Amino acid sequence: MRVLHTSDWHLGRAFHRESLIDAQGAFVDHLVETIRSESVDVVVVAGDVYDRALPSVDAVALCNEALRRLVAEGVRTVLISGNHDSARRLGFGADLIDAAGVHLRTDPARVGEPVVVDDVAFYGIPYLEPEVVRGPWELSERSHSAAIEHAMTMIRDDLAGRGTRSVVLAHAFVTGGDSSDSERDISVGGVAHVPVGAFAGVDYVALGHLHGRQRMSESVRYSGSPLAYSFSEANHLKGSWLVDIGPHGFAAADFVPAPVPRRLARIRGHLADLLVSVEWARFEDHWLQVTLTDPERPKGAMEKLRQRFPHTLTLAFEPGGAGQVASRAPRLAGRPEIDVVLDFIREVRGEPADDHERRLLQEAVEACRVKETLV
Repeated sequence: MRVLHTSDWHLGRAFHRESLIDAQGAFVDHLVETIRSESVDVVVVAGDVYDRALPSVDAVALCNEALRRLVAEGVRTVLISGNHDSARRLGFGADLIDAAGVHLRTDPARVGEPVVVDDVAFYGIPYLEPEVVRGPWELSERSHSAAIEHAMTMIRDDLAGRGTRSVVLAHAFVTGGDSSDSERDISVGGVAHVPVGAFAGVDYVALGHLHGRQRMSESVRYSGSPLAYSFSEANHLKGSWLVDIGPHGFAAADFVPAPVPRRLARIRGHLADLLVSVEWARFEDHWLQVTLTDPERPKGAMEKLRQRFPHTLTLAFEPGGAGQVASRAPRLAGRPEIDVVLDFIREVRGEPADDHERRLLQEAVEACRVKETLV
């Protein structure tokens, strides 16, 4: 069996206010072409189908088009919800849509119920917010690791009675993974990691959440997002894993690169040099994050830069490389929400939050995340 492992589509996401809906549509085209050329049997999407719990109309339309085209190709599609998705909304009509060959797995209670395709059992572990599943699953520990371990126990119990090959989809942060600035923090009490050993006992694990392709073990992998969603991903090779499941389980995996709508780069230097030096000519068609190192902040820097580099998106200042930036955006990107809140308290009040305030703020941040999960 041939499985195409994708994740983190984030349909509807923009890149520094630049719409990516056309680029995401091009990825869907690429997906269909790959299915045809590589004789794919099953497509898996390991969470974060949308970029937000309430996706835009354009994002929903593109998702509908993508699933319709996959059904038309005769492939089965298995999707799970990620931490950016509304599990309830994404999972609406799941039982009805199953009949079309599109299998939405967003309910933690159904983790042990696989989608069986030609003697391969596909189990979906949606993003598990620990506070949401701790009660129903009677977990003594409030952590992502405890939630995944319980889900995997349910899967192994079901798999033991089947004797089939198996694929697990999971949306989680596995220990040792490399993160980027575009992933939302999912830590609970500062801990978000799940050990790779938690997934033992299955033939292949299709991971989602981290945006760079990664191999946590030979048969446990992140496909990464199909597009770059932050400048920290400028050097990522985006795409999907093409996985072969043989008679005895995992056989091989090859990476299929996705189309690149526009390359990204980070450049730095004095404004005068950036504007005239031939050294920078190769970046004129890139989306750029520019850091100016002039001793004093040049006037009209962004306007001047865009005359040569029309796709300059962000601008920072580090006089002499000292690290002084003009915008707070780089300081916020990819950081845990609680750290951002605590920094805000420190800056506004002139002193840090005390231990009691920290606990209250942590509880508020986590309550907001739980509420979003249940939307």
